[in-house]
Amino acid sequence: MKKGLLIVLSGPSGVGKGTMYSRLLKLLPDLTVSVSVTTRPPRDGEIDGVHYYFVSREKFLEMRDSGMLLESAETVGNFYGTPKAPVLEKLDAGRDVLLEIDVKGARQIKQAYPDCVTVFVLPPSVEELRRRLIGRGTESEEQVGARLALAKSEIEQSGLFDYRVVNEDIDVAVGEVIKIIENSKRSE
Repeated sequence: MKKGLLIVLSGPSGVGKGTMYSRLLKLLPDLTVSVSVTTRPPRDGEIDGVHYYFVSREKFLEMRDSGMLLESAETVGNFYGTPKAPVLEKLDAGRDVLLEIDVKGARQIKQAYPDCVTVFVLPPSVEELRRRLIGRGTESEEQVGARLALAKSEIEQSGLFDYRVVNEDIDVAVGEVIKIIENSKRSE
């Protein structure tokens, strides 16, 4: 049986990865997901086990240190990671897996799984990214500032990814990612 394709969608916070991820899953029903684990508190409407597994710092560190995570990173005071077993099981069963993760995690996965396809989502501008972060209304001005500082350094690393897609228009950006996935599957 042919192995599945691992697709990694990454980019700075507020760039629209979550929206793109949701649309890709609707438009490409064969894609499967992996639910990440985090130590941050749930945002309004987020459900444990659906959007993330929300765990304590202690539980997260236990998972990381015992090799249960494909990748992990600390971002703005919270830990995020991808549970390893469900992803590998899906890939071995021939299913394509879409991950939405931060830049540090994407680099870790690319190093461990060089055949994965990495896509960096760019904002049209840093000013637009600031507007989007503020518009979410989920973080303080200080947290927005920290996320913008991190975003600038992440954008500098975008050249390390297989593909870069600017999310100025969500429909266009999602269409570009679909073409990337389709072309990657054809060239396997």
